[in-house]
Amino acid sequence: MKIPRKASKIKPKTVKVSLIVENIRSSENVGSFFRTADAMGVSKIYLIGYTPKPVDKFNRLDSKIAKTALGAEKSVPYESYLTINPLIKKLKKEGEMILALEQDKNSIDYRKLNSVNFGGRASKKDVALIIGNEVTGVSKSVLKQCDAILEIPMCGVKESLNVSVATGIALAELTRGN
Repeated sequence: MKIPRKASKIKPKTVKVSLIVENIRSSENVGSFFRTADAMGVSKIYLIGYTPKPVDKFNRLDSKIAKTALGAEKSVPYESYLTINPLIKKLKKEGEMILALEQDKNSIDYRKLNSVNFGGRASKKDVALIIGNEVTGVSKSVLKQCDAILEIPMCGVKESLNVSVATGIALAELTRGN
């Protein structure tokens, strides 16, 4: 028996948040990005480089993305780019704040973004969050183009989280109170 979904009582987002996913290997992680993006109201996902797409160039569905996304790959718009630099340039020209989620000497605690001011712009402007490869992360050349680098502090002995888990945490903060 299918249970009808109730209409959401959450107000539409006032700030547009998009997700840039660069060179992610795992279709399951990509599916998780779509599902989380749908839940958090992300406006668009940009799939960069060899990141798997929900539908390949031969119009075949990626069953691993579909299994993990549970249909969200159909509800969240996406675009694909071969390289990230033209997209960053385009989004900056449109006035979006470019953020990266990465451990770096210049990173700030992701929870402090709302209290930081970037070049006279309030931090709650439209934002694009860059997520990098599961092993190598976001490249130094891309980090140099970002308005801020966000990091999730680790309390345990492990130094990092799964990329899709970390993305969910960051998106929850970026869309909080939005």
